[in-house]
Amino acid sequence: MSKRRPPAGDAQTHLLASAVAKGKLGDAPPLAERMRPRALGEMVGQRHLLGADQLLARALERDELPSLILWGPPGCGKTTLAHVIAQRTRAAFAPFSAVLGGLPELRELIAAAKERRRYEGRRTLLFVDEIHRFNKAQQDAFLPHLEDGTVTLVGATTENPSFSINAAVLSRCRVLRLEPLSPTDLVALLERAASDAERGLGARALRVTPEALALLARTADGDARRALGLLEASLALVAPGEEELDVATVERAGESRTLLFDKSGDEHYNVTSALIKSMRGSDPDAAIYWLMRLLDAGDDPLFVLRRLIIFASEDVGNADPRALGVATDADAAFRRLGMPEGLYPIAQACLYLASCPKSNSVGQAFTRARALIEAHGALPVPKKLRNPTTRLAREQGWGEGYRYAHDYPEHVVTGESYLPEALTGERLYEPGSQGLEQQIAERLARLRGRPPR
Repeated sequence: MSKRRPPAGDAQTHLLASAVAKGKLGDAPPLAERMRPRALGEMVGQRHLLGADQLLARALERDELPSLILWGPPGCGKTTLAHVIAQRTRAAFAPFSAVLGGLPELRELIAAAKERRRYEGRRTLLFVDEIHRFNKAQQDAFLPHLEDGTVTLVGATTENPSFSINAAVLSRCRVLRLEPLSPTDLVALLERAASDAERGLGARALRVTPEALALLARTADGDARRALGLLEASLALVAPGEEELDVATVERAGESRTLLFDKSGDEHYNVTSALIKSMRGSDPDAAIYWLMRLLDAGDDPLFVLRRLIIFASEDVGNADPRALGVATDADAAFRRLGMPEGLYPIAQACLYLASCPKSNSVGQAFTRARALIEAHGALPVPKKLRNPTTRLAREQGWGEGYRYAHDYPEHVVTGESYLPEALTGERLYEPGSQGLEQQIAERLARLRGRPPR
């Protein structure tokens, strides 16, 4: 009788155990991937979703899973839960990333799902990671296939589905909110990884002190992937023959490890600040680097585009009035294209804004205007500028003395003032000397009867 071939999962576990025993973990997948739960019972946290009396457990028991949107922060278990769900159903599992793939790849998966349903009578569980990276029009592509039962959609997102998911798609899905893992949950996960000799780090027989575990859990800030990555980085700093991983080693690993930021953390704002200051400093090389740091860390492209639009007016202004059009056109193009193709107009706008002449005169002008309003209050509109639409208004002298600019050379009334009388002679807009604003400054100086600044 021939020996039974072990399942693929058992074979992989055996290879991982061998790699651990031989000290060749560098050739193995990252610890976070090796420790990914294979069953609901292995998952930590999310008790509000995984209890026996909850919707998800009942749906899996009947194999009648509805379409789902898994909403939660990075590292809380969205992708893991999708894989575990797939193992509990008879449906085929079709993973897809909205970051790496586009509509052509999605259409291929849908076509395969139709064939599977037609010839095998088997449903397809379509898992779309980062589903919020699809724009609303792209998300419409799911609708007919959800309606006819070709696929059951499981989408994972870090964004609020009310704002990031098409209303028509959202109405056909149940939203499951996943919470950041608690420190207690993370410590349990880390202890399992440290002791598991097959998939984890147990072959090292290394003791991780309770204080080190607590620090790892605290540093991870609810993110299981981050916690396991830091544990693995810390282990790499433990010399052969040492038997303990302590707080000092974890601190050293944390200092040398580059962490992706989340959209509410300080590093998000630091990288955003670096992008803005690089564009302001006319350094397109640095600007495109920081732009990609934001986008590759999972930041919302619409947030980035909003910052580009603001920059086009705040830091370029009339030095190059085309900049605002470039930024708004990039926003419109992205909303039509989505990712990944939408990256082109975002990058194009970033490079243009970084390379064109700069001026902050727009912001200075309205700041000066605001200061005068605060200092003088609501000064009356001069009578000549008021609209004499009634007989009473005309009797009060409204409109008297107003001269129609288009009746004069260059369509300008020389020496005229349109400010409140108390502010006559104030200069709020002072064009800079860069780009088109140099020409604007020269024209206004001539009209004002004085040399440009």
